[in-house]
Amino acid sequence: MNKQFNKLIKARNGFCLYNKNDHYIGRSIENYGEFSELEAKMFKQICKQNDTVIEVGANIGAHTQLFSRLVGEKGKVLAFEPQRIIFQTLNANIAINSMTNVFTYQKALGSKKGELFLPPIDYSKNGNFGGISVDKASKGERIELVTLDSFIEDIERLKFIKIDVEGMESEVIKGAKKVIKKFKPLLYIENDRQEKSKELIELIWSLDYKIYWHMPRLFNEDNYYKKEENIFGNIVSVNMLCIPKDLDIKVEKMHKIIDSDFHPMRKDKNDAK
Repeated sequence: MNKQFNKLIKARNGFCLYNKNDHYIGRSIENYGEFSELEAKMFKQICKQNDTVIEVGANIGAHTQLFSRLVGEKGKVLAFEPQRIIFQTLNANIAINSMTNVFTYQKALGSKKGELFLPPIDYSKNGNFGGISVDKASKGERIELVTLDSFIEDIERLKFIKIDVEGMESEVIKGAKKVIKKFKPLLYIENDRQEKSKELIELIWSLDYKIYWHMPRLFNEDNYYKKEENIFGNIVSVNMLCIPKDLDIKVEKMHKIIDSDFHPMRKDKNDAK
């Protein structure tokens, strides 16, 4: 067992253990000391002291560490990550930074209770380990599948839910309807699977939310290490900020979603990337 793929460095939100072979999260942390900081800038506007935040698809905790700092000692972060090896790294990052307000769960969230399978992954080779789908394999390492609604008794208040689950976003929402209706949190949801976008948008609309596209670049010019080289080019994350309709929040420089058939990455659109 000499496959040494993890490295530890001082990053923007504390010490960070990361996989040096990861195409996006690992490379970003190694080169810039941060990951998707332009997403994080939005989180900083939303999450405050004493808030509760739920992160579905926490990966190694690059944003979990930030959430922990933002909500403070009396706040709470629930972080879900189904990949066992990635989950171990998540816990290492929480422990090494003494973040006692974070509760971690090696579980997948979906619309019902059950199990999924994680196909074999060699983390010592190059890969996009944040892009692994756990709803495709019929055999492999077993992963417990639960609903977010099953945690409703553990949640006293809830400000924000971030969901990044590689195509399972609608399933997560379906299993979180009670939580969403009770607390009406702001939602930040990845939507980069065009074939699943329409269902996801209309599902969120049905919960009385208004939705805005948020497409930050991976490269942050004002990165923690002050590196000028952009190794990610024009790559963006395709996300949606979802706000309860009865909540009066001013949204600037973001396009409101009014057509569930439209996706900003569609090649047949004149303004596609």
